[in-house]
Amino acid sequence: MESPGGSSLLRAPGLALGALLLAACATPGDRPVADAGTFFDDFSQSDLASLARTGWTIRSQPGHPGIPGATWGGEGVSLVDDPALPGNRLLRLRASTRGTSASTVQAQVCHRRKFLGGTYAARVRFVDAPVAGGRGDLVVQTFYAVSPLRFDFDPEYSEIDWEYLPNGGWGEPRPRLYGVSWNTVRIEPWLAFNAAWQGYGSWDGWHELVTQVGEGKVRLFVDGVERAAHGGRNVPVAPMAPAFSVWFSPSGLMPESPAERAYVEEIDWVYHARNRILSPREVDEAVGVARGLGLARIDTVPEADPPLASDCNL
Repeated sequence: MESPGGSSLLRAPGLALGALLLAACATPGDRPVADAGTFFDDFSQSDLASLARTGWTIRSQPGHPGIPGATWGGEGVSLVDDPALPGNRLLRLRASTRGTSASTVQAQVCHRRKFLGGTYAARVRFVDAPVAGGRGDLVVQTFYAVSPLRFDFDPEYSEIDWEYLPNGGWGEPRPRLYGVSWNTVRIEPWLAFNAAWQGYGSWDGWHELVTQVGEGKVRLFVDGVERAAHGGRNVPVAPMAPAFSVWFSPSGLMPESPAERAYVEEIDWVYHARNRILSPREVDEAVGVARGLGLARIDTVPEADPPLASDCNL
């Protein structure tokens, strides 16, 4: 297992452009040492079958988080045209409910579990208003990377997490964006150990989320501004799978009604520079280069050795 704070991690201003170009053209066996691997997806796939062929799994397994007994599946996942930019495509996640477990559909997609140290980034649109029905359910819109929780208080459990709560919840009525770095957790009864930054107020609209994992820290950036740095055991130690999800918290579901309530989250792109600390500006540069070259997807991040299962169930 590599250490995200170890000597293999590079900090080099201006590295993003050259590293991305090399990663796009080289195979894992002949990449220069300075290029530890790049992952990029702009979600221009034509349909869900194409999404699956490019390494993404649509969650179908029941369980945490969200409403017990809720459905997870492709019903809440789609690829749509971007109304603001002709030719651009977006990944859209939709969660809906009528106030019961049986009526609740939640959405999650995950990639391969092979990511640890480096820079994680995504351009995400959070949404305050429901696309159907009335507002009020405690809905959670996310971008994160996570390892399996093998048992309560698993010492290797690792997660870096962005969570937007447009309707508040969890003991706080105000809307807020969380940036969370996890130590460990017990799900039932709930007891969590983590470090969290909270940005209060509405975050409706497009935002660029960047998380740096390395040099003994997790650093969190929103729209180019550093918001927090977490250290100690809150730094991941086990390979993780990047994921996006929209789900409802059992502690804040509105009463049953005949009308559906639904929320969406949209993702423009996701990016990872393995074992390299990139600034938000360098991430923008790398994504711009990829798009300028017409590279819709890049994946030169090596599999874990041995390869790890990516169950998409957390």
